[in-house]
Amino acid sequence: MTMSNLNIRTLNIPATIIISFLFFACTQKIFAASPGSLPLPIHAAEGVGGLWLTHSAYFVNPPADGKIMGKPSIGAMYVNLGHERYLDLFSVTQAIGNRVELGYSCVRAHLGDLPQKIERTTGIEIRDHNTIMHNFNGRFAILQEGGFGLSWIPRIAIGVHYKYNSEINSINDDLGGALETIHLKDNDGWDFTIYTSKTITCLPKIVFISLGVRSTKGAQAGLIGFTDKRRIVAEGSVGIFLSKSFIVGAEYRQKPDQFDDAPGLFKGEDDWWALSIGYIINNNMTIGGGWGHFGDVLNHKANSSWGAGVKWEF
Repeated sequence: MTMSNLNIRTLNIPATIIISFLFFACTQKIFAASPGSLPLPIHAAEGVGGLWLTHSAYFVNPPADGKIMGKPSIGAMYVNLGHERYLDLFSVTQAIGNRVELGYSCVRAHLGDLPQKIERTTGIEIRDHNTIMHNFNGRFAILQEGGFGLSWIPRIAIGVHYKYNSEINSINDDLGGALETIHLKDNDGWDFTIYTSKTITCLPKIVFISLGVRSTKGAQAGLIGFTDKRRIVAEGSVGIFLSKSFIVGAEYRQKPDQFDDAPGLFKGEDDWWALSIGYIINNNMTIGGGWGHFGDVLNHKANSSWGAGVKWEF
């Protein structure tokens, strides 16, 4: 059984045990504020506060106490998937108080040698060798960290994410509607997320943990379209401050895998894993990189992918 076939209840049992132990064993030593004075979290690929693949309940660059509007933050990222496949993206976020975060990212996915393979196999020429995903995000913090005067309370945020793929319909038309036959029906869709995050200081190093649940129809996060079936999946991350400026992290993102294989061209999706590092240059700038294990992506595996990014807070 693969991880993508595990249900969320099974997946969350060990995570719940670990988080509960950390929360309650260290109740008096956990501080109830996010590291807001630092340029963290970074921008996740979809244009929200998080790590590389996953979100966080912490928002990017919230305003100082008493102010309504924060200053915007911008980010850029490049991910090499191998076999001439890559992602590049631009992102921007805006916090309103410490309760609301608005975000956007534009992700371009280069298809690598897939168009050439399709032409050799079927004689069909695909005009677009990229897909372009637009992510529009709105998130709201429904519970603040340390709420009700209880230091162990985590921060909880809910999110609504509209995703629009501007090129996939053209690719599907070139293929004579072949994507629809494997259940890639739409070029847009809505994701809904709920995330909880906590920062822990009772350990030898500061640790921050995020756990989330997502409702989605996206295939490969929407980069190859959207199915007609909605599935709830789990995701999460953990990060450790090795020093005041250097952070290491690990992420997991379960994938819905709701579309069929296209024999000889590409297979269904696998769950994503990643290891990431980040370095805080100053109070405005963070740089980072990561290594990802993404399984089948289009017509090749992407189990040794790497990426790098930068975020600037005004």
